[in-house]
Amino acid sequence: MMLNENIRERELRVISDSGEQLGIISKAEALKKAEDANLDLVLISPNAKPPVAKIMDYGKFRFEQQKKLKENKKNQKIVSLKEVRLSPTIEDNDFKTKLNNARKFLSKGDKVRVSIRFKGRAITHKELGQRVLEKMAKEAADIANVEARPKMEGRSMFLILSPSADKDKKK
Repeated sequence: MMLNENIRERELRVISDSGEQLGIISKAEALKKAEDANLDLVLISPNAKPPVAKIMDYGKFRFEQQKKLKENKKNQKIVSLKEVRLSPTIEDNDFKTKLNNARKFLSKGDKVRVSIRFKGRAITHKELGQRVLEKMAKEAADIANVEARPKMEGRSMFLILSPSADKDKKK
């Protein structure tokens, strides 16, 4: 943002610190008015004809902008993607352990990628992997929504679960 002597234009449409239009005046006159008010002349819209400048306290303006940025950053929620790996021939107890891990991740607000890696000839029985993934989605349905249906990518099949909105309302 250009301010004070760095502004190159000769004529500017100037807005006072109170927000009223001062009209189109020369750069020197605008700088004098800003100096009299003990403020800065800031070029707001350089592409307008004539360019628009405002008389303001630039330091205070930057401080307010940084404060807004910090506030927006604080309100952001970072969602990470956790992964739970299964096999097409997983046993019940192992499945329950993996399901508990997925539930723990979902309750913390993370998304979960449930993947199955096919080894050797197991790739010929994709329906086994599909059943395991659908069982995982069904078991976690009370706290999760299926974001991406089971699909193949190379030798692995995966589905993505995201925390359901209902869980947030109960808190």
